[in-house]
Amino acid sequence: MNRFIFSILSILFIATSCEQTKKEIQPEPIEGTEKPNIIIIYADDLGYGDLSAYGGMKLNTPNIDRLAEGGVRFTNGYATSATCSPSRYALLTGMYPWRNKNAKILPGTAPLLIDTTQMTLPKMLKSEGYETGIVGKWHLGLGTGYVDWNSRISPGPNEVGFDYSFIMAATQDRVPTVYIENGEVVNLNPDDPIEVDYKNNFDQQPTGKDNPELLKLKWHHGHNNTIVNGIPRIGFMKGGHTARWTDETMADTFLMEAEAFIKRKKDKPFLLYYALQQPHVPRTPGPRFVGKSGMGPRGDVILEADWCVGELLKTLEEEGLLENTLIVFSSDNGPVLNDGYFDEAVEKLGDHKPGGSLRGGKYSLFEAGTRVPFITFWKGKIQPKTSDALVSQVDLLTSLSALVGSDDKGPDSENLLLVFLGESDQGREDLILEATTRTALRKGDWVMIPPYKGSPLNKQVNIETGNSDNFQLYNLNKDIGQQENLAKTYPDTLKTMIAVFEKIRGKDYSNIEELELK
Repeated sequence: MNRFIFSILSILFIATSCEQTKKEIQPEPIEGTEKPNIIIIYADDLGYGDLSAYGGMKLNTPNIDRLAEGGVRFTNGYATSATCSPSRYALLTGMYPWRNKNAKILPGTAPLLIDTTQMTLPKMLKSEGYETGIVGKWHLGLGTGYVDWNSRISPGPNEVGFDYSFIMAATQDRVPTVYIENGEVVNLNPDDPIEVDYKNNFDQQPTGKDNPELLKLKWHHGHNNTIVNGIPRIGFMKGGHTARWTDETMADTFLMEAEAFIKRKKDKPFLLYYALQQPHVPRTPGPRFVGKSGMGPRGDVILEADWCVGELLKTLEEEGLLENTLIVFSSDNGPVLNDGYFDEAVEKLGDHKPGGSLRGGKYSLFEAGTRVPFITFWKGKIQPKTSDALVSQVDLLTSLSALVGSDDKGPDSENLLLVFLGESDQGREDLILEATTRTALRKGDWVMIPPYKGSPLNKQVNIETGNSDNFQLYNLNKDIGQQENLAKTYPDTLKTMIAVFEKIRGKDYSNIEELELK
């Protein structure tokens, strides 16, 4: 009997100790004025191997490297998706994009993808006393289905938690080619109203397809509609001439707005979502960066983006904010070379490998589609390290919520705050990855890709899609380049992976949409 009582007491002691240990390792929320500023720097189509901090040999990116060398450099950091709009949706909502059937590459006239009643990262931080702003690429839709570009555009970023917004509506290669500040088109002349249509051209409006003599940048596939600044775009646009941006000054414009936001809001904690346009097409480096990389415009705009990061860090230092600012750097998806224009990205690539040792790229279910540079930096608070922990951008909402003492969480967002702060290497157990409505599972060292119909190679962009008639199973610890399909070698592992995948994803994952590049 005494031995039984002793055993029970021992179990209770161990359980209490374990529970106490769990409590001890939970991060304490930061109170009051000590709450850090938060800046998310989000590149566009930047690959895992595009930075010197990630082993890139042909491009020197000292300013982003500074973040990596002074913070946590994640080797298993993921966007949720291999394309832009879905990844941005997950970043801001903490929800897997495949749960929203409309979360795919959006045209410039798409309605707002995020429900205005939905919890978002800026909403959560706003409720904790933060000033919130977005500068740069939006591409999450605007309005409710019809947008009058000549009146206030709503709903948009301001209706899902951002106090301030200075954005492009979609992408640099899509119309309308104008900046929008807090719902108003910048520099719009009411006597020259904007009209936009993604199906039909307007009378007497030249296009890239019909008027190649007007082009300074030739199109390869799609990108042959309205010409703006000598560059053919996706979609048709008329009017708004005084409001149209100059592509070569876009990086400077967004940087100036980001710096101005920091200076205006420096006396309160703030969130700045700084969404770079580089190196998405069309690649239009400013004059001081033209030819600097020796790799054509794609290399040049990556160097330009690195410079922008450096300038932002200078501003934080000059304002005395760097030691109280958590910076997250990542990319919305992996790399692509020819994404619609003849800009010598392929011809001048040389030995550079945008995806590093990873297979695939943008649009792909292979690793290079979603495994991206992922860095957290907080001077004096985060100790430099490299982490192999499995993390995703979808986890930022819940993790940052824990940082500031909020109880808000994203539906698929895990609390990895200690991991992001470099205090733990215990990342996610598993992660659903998405590429153009197709999904796969990463769990531990393994990744499983279900069978999908469609070509294994997207010939327009020359990227392997990940499509196959058979299940694919790879051990990434031993085979990071995904060259050996182990599905038949390890049937029990495959069975387990499928069960985990279907528990999260459901069994309707074969119902996909074919990718159409326009």
